[in-house]
Amino acid sequence: MRPTDFSPLARSLMFALPLAFAFSIASPAIAVAGPATPIKTDPPNYPQEAARRGTEGFVEIEFVIGADGKVSGVNVLDAQPVRVFEREAVSAVRRWTFNPATEGGAAVESRVKRRIDFKL
Repeated sequence: MRPTDFSPLARSLMFALPLAFAFSIASPAIAVAGPATPIKTDPPNYPQEAARRGTEGFVEIEFVIGADGKVSGVNVLDAQPVRVFEREAVSAVRRWTFNPATEGGAAVESRVKRRIDFKL
């Protein structure tokens, strides 16, 4: 059979399909990597004594976001003033949930640092 023996649609498919197949082999899908994204990050409670005194400050915190999106390994890096806001900051971060970071299309564990400001 000659190409002219086929309908115009069949002829176009004969040329287009091999090209599409070759293109799909030559350019594999690119795996996307991305950081963790928050799902639930409720703010910490303001300590009553700090609010009563008008105290403001911050807590710098580091934590691990697991491949399941749950937080673990919460660690206070710095806080001003010291021993005022740390407990509430750690408690809040432990309740946070995330869509995990991805690498090569798979969920992976990631380490994150955040600063939580306490302002009245």
